[in-house]
Amino acid sequence: MNWLTDLFIGNSVAHTILVYAIVIAIGVILGKVKIFGISLGATFVLFCGILIGHLGVTVDSATLKFIQEFGLILFIFSIGLQVGPSFFSSFKHEGIQLNSIAMLIVGLNVVVALAIYYIAGNISMTDLVGVMSGAVTNTPGLGAAQQTLIETVGDRAGSLNESMSLGYAAAYPLGVVGIILSIVVLKTIFKINIDKEAEDIEREKEDSQLKPHVITYQVTNKLIYDIPVTRLHAIIDHNFTISRLKRADGTVEIPQGETIIRKDDVLRIVMSAHDQDMFDAIIGPHVDFDWQLETTPKGIVSKRIVITNNELNGRKIGSIRLHEGYKVNVTRIYRSGVELLASSNLSLQVGDKLTVVGREEDVDRLGKRMGNSYKRLDHPNLFTMFIGIFLGILVGSIPISLPGMSVPMKLGLAGGPLVVAILIGRYGHKLRLVTYTTTATSLMLRELGLCLFLASVGLAAGGRFVSTILSANGAMWVLYGFLITIIPLIIAIIVARGKLHLNYCTIMGLVAGATTDPPALGYANTTAGNDAPAVAYATVYPLTMFMRVLIAELIIILAAI
Repeated sequence: MNWLTDLFIGNSVAHTILVYAIVIAIGVILGKVKIFGISLGATFVLFCGILIGHLGVTVDSATLKFIQEFGLILFIFSIGLQVGPSFFSSFKHEGIQLNSIAMLIVGLNVVVALAIYYIAGNISMTDLVGVMSGAVTNTPGLGAAQQTLIETVGDRAGSLNESMSLGYAAAYPLGVVGIILSIVVLKTIFKINIDKEAEDIEREKEDSQLKPHVITYQVTNKLIYDIPVTRLHAIIDHNFTISRLKRADGTVEIPQGETIIRKDDVLRIVMSAHDQDMFDAIIGPHVDFDWQLETTPKGIVSKRIVITNNELNGRKIGSIRLHEGYKVNVTRIYRSGVELLASSNLSLQVGDKLTVVGREEDVDRLGKRMGNSYKRLDHPNLFTMFIGIFLGILVGSIPISLPGMSVPMKLGLAGGPLVVAILIGRYGHKLRLVTYTTTATSLMLRELGLCLFLASVGLAAGGRFVSTILSANGAMWVLYGFLITIIPLIIAIIVARGKLHLNYCTIMGLVAGATTDPPALGYANTTAGNDAPAVAYATVYPLTMFMRVLIAELIIILAAI
């Protein structure tokens, strides 16, 4: 039975894989258990790793370090690709306001942490970074700080990183509780009615400028009689599409640029709801018309086509010349769950779903050009992923000298891949890089990387966790973490509601995103019953994640000077 003994307590590759499999499997199962409606999810892998490490199970240190850093890269890169498309647009419109509050929370977290450091005087700066990362449930920040410590202090980083992981683990549980507690406190302070807040959200959706708005008009304005469609686009200088046109004699057409608009024509127009008043004034009255019933006998159909042809990635709709080449109209585009107006200057991406109107044979011909193969979308684009990781590591290794710093700053294995992934997610299509991945693939990579990283952190810290947490310092870490969590959130939500009068559903998502906390988002989604928390979460998450990683690295660099 020596083989069995070697497998469980040896130092082989098989032993290492076995330990990780046990830690992750048990951690994932326990992470699904809900306590007061809250579950820790994959984060429970960290505590399972700590338990296994405390029981004396070890793995080779070099292997553990490799798995930890590779898992971190997978996790960070997947997050960057996910948030990249919305990273820069999140600064527009209401996003500026939401991101400002998120940055207030991030800044106050740092202020409270530094106040604890200087007032208490019984915690090191590296331990405090671990506690702060746990208090805001930000694993990438912990990973970035640990990587930066390795690059700045070399061999001494081992014990410091272990202690930092202990601080993270000590602060994390009350961090999750504190985040959700702040949401409950907000509801109590302002006596919020959830049903009313949800109704207000639905009313805002109806007035959204982004969602395509479809209206059927009858042409009665003499000023637009006998003009081509291109001339109408010049008169109404806004994005819109005339998807179908019915003549007075009952003939239905798919209008092209040269199609002449005549008296009493019936037009089906896709526009922004914000522009409706302009169309009302220029075209004529609204009419009720069942296009589906009327157009089927004429062979005109509306189908959805998915782009899977890599050659179209990054091409603008206008450059494909749909009217001239295919005699069809694209009325709207679905991208990552968002419905967009099909304007001529909109760049297409693999995975986009186009609603196309035209004769069936023309629509099918366009479908062949676009690819229209859902099966192709199931294949992950490994080239983009690994070339991105390669570039991310290069960027993360570049030393950046800043005034007053004796040690050059590096983005490291966390910051480098994050920056590159965000840029590829946003601009990769312009380089013909296919950034589309299915939701299942993206989640798999992200969760796999997170579990490998957390298991490594837990196994490394497990030997000292129980003795540390039961000590006076450990108890203080728990308290410090709770203060770092709750004080900034209470201040920020009072500002958001009392000063800016933001919707409660939006504030819940804002709080979850500003603390990068999925359990809080799950609680918010269940409470709100709509997607407003998820929208706010996605709006502030990219900048928040970037800033938390950057700040963790900067604090470590400054502490090492």
